[in-house]
Amino acid sequence: MERKIENLKYVFQDFEPNLIHDIIDNAIVKEVESGEIVMRTGQHLSSAMILLNGTLKIYREGDEGGEFFLYYLNSGEACAMSLTCLNHQEKSQVTAIAVDSTTILFIPMAKVNEWIRLYRTWSDFVINTYRTRFEDALLVLDSVAFRGMDERLEFYLKKQVENCGCNDLQINHQTIANDLNSSREVISRLLKKMEQRGIVILHRNHIEFIGQDC
Repeated sequence: MERKIENLKYVFQDFEPNLIHDIIDNAIVKEVESGEIVMRTGQHLSSAMILLNGTLKIYREGDEGGEFFLYYLNSGEACAMSLTCLNHQEKSQVTAIAVDSTTILFIPMAKVNEWIRLYRTWSDFVINTYRTRFEDALLVLDSVAFRGMDERLEFYLKKQVENCGCNDLQINHQTIANDLNSSREVISRLLKKMEQRGIVILHRNHIEFIGQDC
């Protein structure tokens, strides 16, 4: 119990002690492995999801099976879609998959709303979650609406660098194509041009991002 409290205190440093104890008493903790699907499009949700550690990749699925990358969820962040679905009893509009070994806290709907009334820090946390995800959605919309595929690709790679905190991206051309709803051939051709411009160095199984402002 003390270890759980200390872990939560470290990740959620602004939360009141009573809120920390309430989370421990009511949350269900689940460990998921890399590649495991945590939430599916069309799924009914009964709990809000908060990441204690690890990373989730959030993407949108098209009616014909295509995928489009939206953003990552990292340690200390909540899934805005799970909060929205709980409040409006709707189905999930996105899919979430674990990028690496991830620990998730599942919070019952009744507690999500109760804590908004009881704890100012929880209310702020929920509001900030909505705001952050809205800003992420705007960035994706801007990328699609106002950038060519070459600029979108560079923007995408920069987001990967920000997420992992490294310049050596363990990602292949097909995954990038899926995330950007493009083809592998197009992505490979654009990456080759980026390499010629000195933005990336292409290796057999990974991409080294040197960088240039979009």
